[in-house]
Amino acid sequence: MIFKRVGDGRPYPAHGLTSSAWANLPPRQVRLNELVTTKDTLQLAALLEEDGTFYGDLFAHVVRWQGELYLEDGLHRALRAALHQRNVLHARVLEMDGVR
Repeated sequence: MIFKRVGDGRPYPAHGLTSSAWANLPPRQVRLNELVTTKDTLQLAALLEEDGTFYGDLFAHVVRWQGELYLEDGLHRALRAALHQRNVLHARVLEMDGVR
């Protein structure tokens, strides 16, 4: 199994982070099998794009909430890592464990 669970939506409260606020979070390694996806579908074009980060962040966006790691953005990056037989992904992690 690639991910811990495939979800459909964001169970955590809205965080309102902008792209520049995400960029201020340092990237770190996250194990793919600890991630819960917030999307259950993927656009195949995003997976196959050679330069899928041209307009976006180089790192996936993950939200830690209630002890779970939710993959908010970067599903195509995570699947690409799995296809290359890597079990970790570099991601920016927003800590929301204390938020209700």
